[in-house]
Amino acid sequence: MTVEFADIRTERLLLRRLAEADRETVVRIQTDPRTNAHNPDPPDAEHTNRKFDLWLRDWRIDGFCYLPVVELASRQVIGIGGLQLRRFGGEDVLNLYYRFLPEAWGKGYATEMSLAMIDWADRVLPRYPVQISVSVGNQPSLNVAKRLGFRTHLETIHDGALTRHFRRD
Repeated sequence: MTVEFADIRTERLLLRRLAEADRETVVRIQTDPRTNAHNPDPPDAEHTNRKFDLWLRDWRIDGFCYLPVVELASRQVIGIGGLQLRRFGGEDVLNLYYRFLPEAWGKGYATEMSLAMIDWADRVLPRYPVQISVSVGNQPSLNVAKRLGFRTHLETIHDGALTRHFRRD
């Protein structure tokens, strides 16, 4: 399955295809200790580079994956997020992910990006449920899931942490 992804503009953000030129910024975001406060096994640069390669592969194969979140006002990449097709509990789901530079926290960017991606998924890939997986200690991300109207689907141990998996009703 390959879909065509066109850039998405929201009021304050540009969501665009991931490119090799984004690697350094994505590694910085993903490895920043502040963005991993709730991660029992924070990724290092080597791990993040492998993930980045997999995300580029998913873009080539599926036509979508995680993407850079660009603040329109500054034209800077302030986060990484979006949807990735993943296997979870025996079914294919669209994993909704977001991680932002600490300077971008508390401004509603995760919610804004998420709403745009959920809308895109509803139009382009409606057969897959959208799921958000959050460490139960990560209150800000739990709040985003709640604001988006997601409800607890399941709790598991995931990547070494008690994790709540959310879906929409």
